[in-house]
Amino acid sequence: MANFSRLIRFLSKDGKVYHGEAILPTGATDIAKVSQGRVINGDIFGKHDITDQVVDVQLLLAPLARDDVKTVRCLGLNYEQHARESNMPLPRFPVLFYKPATALAGPFENIPVPAPAQEVEGLDYECELVAIIGKQARNVPESKALDHVLGYAVGNDISHRDWQLKRGGGQWALGKMYDGWGPFGPGIVSSRIIKDPQSLNIWTKVNGITVQDSSTKDMIFGVAKTISFLSQGTTLLPGDVIFTGTPQGVGSGRSPPLWLKDGDVVEVGLQGIGTCTNKVDYVKSGPKL
Repeated sequence: MANFSRLIRFLSKDGKVYHGEAILPTGATDIAKVSQGRVINGDIFGKHDITDQVVDVQLLLAPLARDDVKTVRCLGLNYEQHARESNMPLPRFPVLFYKPATALAGPFENIPVPAPAQEVEGLDYECELVAIIGKQARNVPESKALDHVLGYAVGNDISHRDWQLKRGGGQWALGKMYDGWGPFGPGIVSSRIIKDPQSLNIWTKVNGITVQDSSTKDMIFGVAKTISFLSQGTTLLPGDVIFTGTPQGVGSGRSPPLWLKDGDVVEVGLQGIGTCTNKVDYVKSGPKL
């Protein structure tokens, strides 16, 4: 489906934005370390060509432009140990919620925390494997589900537990919907390269200290089962983004809780893909009207 191996979207030193095939240093697998890319022309979900034009990378951007994103689906309580630390029963079916496309952000952008989320503590991190749909899928059997995946990235489902669990009327979206609360990247690794998404190490560091360290094998509903389930009676489109849940070690599961603060630096990482590093930025309130 995809010709690329490691897709990046980046601002180049000539001031233009490109899609490209990442050129990594010898032995490196973290796309965040990329300094050059081969320009890709065409439709990343369809016919495209990797050219011989090599361009310097000034800044990695979110690997999908906003116009390329159709929906952002997310799973909750999808790692067994995370469900247990949350004192919640293991779900019988995937727990689904949505983020708006405006929540997506690049691998190095600041995490803006608006005034409502500054009122009380509760800001939390969640490292997640992110699957990007590359081919339309409807009523897909689990055995064929991964054929519809363009590739994988790592993401951070930034969450505010007070808004998620106490102020949302039973809906989680209010604690997860803010602009920039879904940084992902640093690129998209083709499903040709990652053949088994259930065997990857995944982690989070806050200010350089590891706080989550697990494996995607702990997922309750693996990527193939999730895609098959979500496609029953519902068409998944190229550009659909799926955050597949977080492992144990979130701030809310600790005693005492570990809440993110203004200025904290959060790194999420996924084996074979790389890292996103984002700084928490408490946005100053504007004048009241």
